Amino acid sequence: MRAAVLREIGAPLRLEDVELDEPKAGEVLVRIEAAGVCHSDLHYMMGDLKAKLPLVVGHEGAGVVEAVGSRVGDGVAVGDRVALLWRPRCGECEACVSGNPVLCRFGRVLASTNGLMDGETRLHQGEQRIYHLMGVSCFAERVVVSETSVLRVPDGVPSEIAAISACAVITGVGAVLNAVDRPGGQPLAVFGTGGVGLAAVMGAALTGAHPVIAIDIDPVKLELARRVGATHVVDARESDVVERVLELSDGGVPWMIDAVGRRETMRQAIDCLRPAGTLVAVGLSSTDATVAVPINELVQRQKRIVGSLYGSSNPRIDLPRIFALYLAGRLPLDELVGGRRPLGEVNEAYAELRSGGVGRTILLP
Repeated sequence: MRAAVLREIGAPLRLEDVELDEPKAGEVLVRIEAAGVCHSDLHYMMGDLKAKLPLVVGHEGAGVVEAVGSRVGDGVAVGDRVALLWRPRCGECEACVSGNPVLCRFGRVLASTNGLMDGETRLHQGEQRIYHLMGVSCFAERVVVSETSVLRVPDGVPSEIAAISACAVITGVGAVLNAVDRPGGQPLAVFGTGGVGLAAVMGAALTGAHPVIAIDIDPVKLELARRVGATHVVDARESDVVERVLELSDGGVPWMIDAVGRRETMRQAIDCLRPAGTLVAVGLSSTDATVAVPINELVQRQKRIVGSLYGSSNPRIDLPRIFALYLAGRLPLDELVGGRRPLGEVNEAYAELRSGGVGRTILLP
């Protein structure tokens, strides 16, 4: 099969013929129908986040189950349309049983081995093993993944919507639904209007936050933010972000979501908070990136900073809800799709992303 392989940090991806093993016990084989171009992959491609090479990238995907291994449960069968989940779920560790499965112990296994849940890969070229990204590696025609990494997609949800919902949407909408406490009627601001930030704007509008303030440096992205629920936008190139947010929110927002992951935006976001306000950080950065926070401001103004991985979600509960809201017309997810390209144009898709492309590009293997 064909797959996009990262062989050298900073180098273009290479479309290569790769061998894929049959699924083992508890695993499924999925033919990929759509894969989203996400900034997180770029972090690995540029070396901000570490992974073993050579590596098949891509973690935001959807497709059709073509085969199942032994001991696969009733949750998935051949012919099912599924979305791919990039966090495993063993169902037995403390995180899973306490209702926080995005911190499942097997997340570390996937990250440290770049394999599947047994630490081994199913990808190779002859004797050379090729590694998986986040247990998914969906920039390929097919993938083998754990059965815990797939979720059935209801009729009426296109594969491209299912793909982005399982990463960008659940991260952004989930951050509002799960990490923000009763936002209805309260100001909420979102820093960054890429796929995740736009999803957070949708989540804020869905929950009745007001005003919903979107911040970016791209007027085209800000206009899209208006279409999906922002009541106000702030162009960071033309306005003092902190001053403008304080003005729009009557002295500061109780909730701020940073979907950028840069120290500069996080520092501004903290300054935008009112006393007792909370910054919810969802954007990733390099592993050594830090942000300086005045200690007295945290103490005397009781501000808080919390992290939210994968929208602090329980994907098997939250993702079906997102699909239902999409089908009911409550989440305008079609607005997030910015364009479609064949898998062979993956490098062009990432060049577009780095230059500030609007919306999520979908690769069609």
